[in-house]
Amino acid sequence: MSYWLGVVSKEHVTRGVAGGFAQVCHGRMGPLARMRKGDWLVYYSPGYRMGKSDLKTFTAIGRVVDEDVFQFRMRPDFEPYRRRVEYLQTQNASLEDLKPVLELCKGPFWGYQLRRGLIEISKSDFDRIKKAMTE
Repeated sequence: MSYWLGVVSKEHVTRGVAGGFAQVCHGRMGPLARMRKGDWLVYYSPGYRMGKSDLKTFTAIGRVVDEDVFQFRMRPDFEPYRRRVEYLQTQNASLEDLKPVLELCKGPFWGYQLRRGLIEISKSDFDRIKKAMTE
């Protein structure tokens, strides 16, 4: 089992939670194909809207429910890839509050890895984030 951190705006996370799907990296297939049934996904939202950094919060947690990566036609010129995810009931958790205890945030340039859009995180980081979001 693996634990993933997706970097997605809160606005887009809200759509995914409502629809029971995950979409990362502007709809690319490759990152989603790395995930397996039973893996966990945590969303980190730098901002409410794409390109903003006004939130800096963990915004959703879910579990991948199958092995399918599928396309969804949003517009005639945009058919992003998605994964089916079953989301937990959670509350947002501030990155600032968790930063001192996360392995993810160690080192002077830790934030650069978030630019990839989907990264694997440790079980201990996942457990700390999940606890903050479900208490």
